[in-house]
Amino acid sequence: MEQDKIKVSPEICAYVDENHTMLTIEVIIPGVKKENIKVRMHEDSFSMSAPRDDIEYVTTLAFCCPVKPEAAVAKYQNDLLKIEVPFKDLMEDAIKVKIQ
Repeated sequence: MEQDKIKVSPEICAYVDENHTMLTIEVIIPGVKKENIKVRMHEDSFSMSAPRDDIEYVTTLAFCCPVKPEAAVAKYQNDLLKIEVPFKDLMEDAIKVKIQ
């Protein structure tokens, strides 16, 4: 029977660009293979799991403002997962009201 891995929280830094149009999330996950990283994102949050031999890095983060998850770009290099995702325009889904 395989022993359950210890789940630990990775070191995370999330910040907004100067124009407040892009959210960047940086996650340090040493020793993890890129193909083992699983990231799921909604407009208001994301979750990540990244197992390696002895442990599994897991985290969930809620966002301050809605983002466009379909436009997210993620890169993993030198033990750093970097995710950039633009904020959603709050009027993007607005419905034009017909005036009678």
